[in-house]
Amino acid sequence: MLDVAIVGGGVCGLALARGLARRGLSFALFEARDRLGGRVLSVENRTSGQRLDLGPTWFWPQTQPAIAALVAELGLEAFDQHDPGAALYLGARNAAPVIRAAPDLHGGAQRLSGGMASLVEALAAALPPDALHLAHRLSAVRDAGDHVDLLFDKDGAAIRVAARRVALAIPPRLLAECVQFEPPLPEDLSAAMAETPTWMAASAKAVTGFETPPVWRAFGQSGDAFVTHELAILGEVFDACDARGEKAALGGFFALAPDLREKFRESLAMLAASQFAELFGKSAAQGESHIQDWAREPFTCAAADRDAAPDAHPDYGAPPLCEPVWDDKLHFGASETAREGGGYVEGALNAASRIEGEIAGKGASMTAMHKTAMHETESVNDVALDRFREWAASRRETVFADYRKRLNLALSRGERDQLTQRAMLGAMEAVFAEALAVIDALPFDPSRVAVERGRSELTPQVQAAFDGFIQSFLDAVIEFNRTSCALSNFPSEHRLSKDYVSTTLRDVAAAWREFSLAANSRFVAQRGAAA
Repeated sequence: MLDVAIVGGGVCGLALARGLARRGLSFALFEARDRLGGRVLSVENRTSGQRLDLGPTWFWPQTQPAIAALVAELGLEAFDQHDPGAALYLGARNAAPVIRAAPDLHGGAQRLSGGMASLVEALAAALPPDALHLAHRLSAVRDAGDHVDLLFDKDGAAIRVAARRVALAIPPRLLAECVQFEPPLPEDLSAAMAETPTWMAASAKAVTGFETPPVWRAFGQSGDAFVTHELAILGEVFDACDARGEKAALGGFFALAPDLREKFRESLAMLAASQFAELFGKSAAQGESHIQDWAREPFTCAAADRDAAPDAHPDYGAPPLCEPVWDDKLHFGASETAREGGGYVEGALNAASRIEGEIAGKGASMTAMHKTAMHETESVNDVALDRFREWAASRRETVFADYRKRLNLALSRGERDQLTQRAMLGAMEAVFAEALAVIDALPFDPSRVAVERGRSELTPQVQAAFDGFIQSFLDAVIEFNRTSCALSNFPSEHRLSKDYVSTTLRDVAAAWREFSLAANSRFVAQRGAAA
């Protein structure tokens, strides 16, 4: 019998396997595909002489510490995404693209030399080859008392595996649709699995490499472009050259819905080439192209993902997905289970770290650890508040980066009104939503806390963790806007008036009130339930 079975050979599963191996714990990893990496896919482009990413491409070292640290630890070469130069905006068919300054459009993003697959290869290289099992499709998971039974399909044959602990490093929605659990999982967990979108699952990407140097750079263009007219093929285009800019390549995300892509599947490469040519000239249609339609990948895209792709980045890390079940024998991973960096490679690493701690028994399972403390000491709420303050302090470092991403996205879409107001409000609403999820996950014990006039004594202590948060965020926004070249064409955004700031703060204050009421309602309800 295995000590630990890991199902899923993407970044989360591989990082977890590496962590367990470094602790001296035995494991086996099972992957449904005939390759490792999951959504990470880098392909050889012979024309440009480099590997190009058809899956995750970027990471943001300033706001994603886990991947930044791992890249450094593994000795991988990272380089800045090329943004210098003008971006192109094509809003009407048969019209010339509009040229606009858009510095730092990708917000400090970096790429890996050799593609993101370099990270996958480095993780896999640290693992014993006989522990890696490809082409194993999971179909059923059963609680067998002192262990968990797994049923796989391999080339039409049923393979049964028994393990004392199991980590499912598979997107939750795929598990909900494709895997049978016996006994059925708790209702809140099943609902969270079904309701959690798999990030970028229904997307499709084109990359093209060229023999000649990047002609767009010679004309002072960044390679970034946005196409918004009704017949757009690629909605967003970016420079995909190597670190030195010597090996030319472009990448782009398809604007076509999955059903249309299926209809024109044989012509997608030609259509993408025509879009590149429309933006950058005829020479941009003369490269070697690769197309990846993730909506056609059964081990990435669930039916629910194809039917309704999210319009914005979801709030990931639903609390039921972050706790083991079946007496701590069954753990749930994949990037979408992470509260920090969910959907990105960063989230996959954070999920792996959480599960590693749960399996190793060294404190990542906050509920198990602190519920014990609850029976031994009166300080359980102090411990939870300390953890909440630590989390709030960490978000002070990242909320401004979130604002910049939202602002850049609005600019890329050609939006012109209330840019700062909407980006700042969106960033703060995301913080407050995450704060409620953190409160749900922490082992607060409201039964010991007084409630006066409907207000729990815990509420002001939670609110205090945000002292100065909004003001420091606003100060950073004002200073950034004042020096931003991209906003120089938007006078009301470039230098924020008192009225604009006041209106924005009113919106943020309304979101703050909603958060405070929701947090207080949780504490009061939990106290009532314990009474």
